[in-house]
Amino acid sequence: YSDPSLDPDTVALTYTDGEGRSNGIESSKAALEGARYILMDRFSEDAALTGKLRAHLWTQGELRSRVVEDKKTEADKFSDYFDYSERLNKIPSHRALAVFRGRKEGFLSVEIGSAGMESGATDPCEFKIAEHFGIENKGRPGDKWLLEVVNWTWRVKLIYRLETDLLGQLREQSDDEAIRVFTENMKAILLAPPAGNKVTLGLDPGLRTGVKVCVVDRTGKFLEDTAIYPHAPRNQWDESISVLAKLAKKHSVELIAIGNGTASRETDKLAGDLIKLHKELKLDKAMVNEAGASVYSASDIARDEFPDLDVTVRGAISIARRLQDPLAELVKLDPKSIGVGQYQHDVSQIKLGQSLGAVVEDCVNAVGVNVNMASAALLKQVSGLSASIASNIVSYRDQHGEFKNRQALKAVPRFGEKSFEQAAGFLRIVDGDNPLDASAVHPESYSIVEKI
Repeated sequence: YSDPSLDPDTVALTYTDGEGRSNGIESSKAALEGARYILMDRFSEDAALTGKLRAHLWTQGELRSRVVEDKKTEADKFSDYFDYSERLNKIPSHRALAVFRGRKEGFLSVEIGSAGMESGATDPCEFKIAEHFGIENKGRPGDKWLLEVVNWTWRVKLIYRLETDLLGQLREQSDDEAIRVFTENMKAILLAPPAGNKVTLGLDPGLRTGVKVCVVDRTGKFLEDTAIYPHAPRNQWDESISVLAKLAKKHSVELIAIGNGTASRETDKLAGDLIKLHKELKLDKAMVNEAGASVYSASDIARDEFPDLDVTVRGAISIARRLQDPLAELVKLDPKSIGVGQYQHDVSQIKLGQSLGAVVEDCVNAVGVNVNMASAALLKQVSGLSASIASNIVSYRDQHGEFKNRQALKAVPRFGEKSFEQAAGFLRIVDGDNPLDASAVHPESYSIVEKI
């Protein structure tokens, strides 16, 4: 291709068999075919060129999706993407992930192309390939053939490879953005202001199956449970208010926590009527996000805590505790079961798990943990504490009573000096021997604070 002034057919004849040559090439057509593939390989393996084309398509290209015709009736949930195109570097992560899911399920076909290109027009990428190798159409004998080689290089060698690369880049970027949003939402839920140590009535709403009711004390300890049927088909509205009023009076309830699931608005109205009719109880109510409560109620942690209670009651307990202290209750769950992100099952599960695990640990360490109240599930999130050390702390506390100071933690089995050094600043002891034990000050800095 270094001399387009030469006629390709004439040059090709010099490589065909005959006149003492035996190259295994029977005709000029076969020679040109071989030359075409040699140049296609050379052009497509040029790293500088592929870099230019990739950058061009990322900034100027677009993602296009079309419905697979014979799947149109089944693909209704992807109807927004039946004839869809959007600039590749502008597409939001949730739309990109929706397209990827549609393709994975076989409902959408997906491709990448230069934006604004009319049907049948030459792709701008072909001009870039020609420009990179100095190929122009000046009417010379070899120009037409060389431009055909450029066209073949693009359509056969480069477009699908670049499409794969760019779809992979878009997928990774969309995954990262979805995970970032997920972790931000998770952090907001974990660090929601706690209602504090107040006796709480938990309501897990339901229609036909009734509303599950439980009462937990100021520390989250389970006291009593029952079920009421204020909604259809039983419609025991007044009887339900009476039952709740008796429970509230018996246990000096201060707060009502209402799960935001099925029949939550109707149950919220019930709680509102209870507060109006029994002003002497001085109750307050709040709606609580119950996502993941059913996962917790059937988990090993819930079975260990409440082996004799029904799963529905465990769910109501979780709702009540979430109002008292969201962080302490939500750390018992797999973060993915809380459902605060989109397409969480489509993104990299390893990356998602690592990011969510990190945000839970960051939140726990930022807030600190009351070592005399925390569960093993909460303690194991503290920097420096393993699951076994967390269990040992709870067992030791159950056997010997509350810890009076941070130094007493060293008596816990397997809680060595290194673990103490890492964890002590995050473990709080309220109303203990030393006021500094309730602060974020590490024991090794107590002497400095005392001098101040």
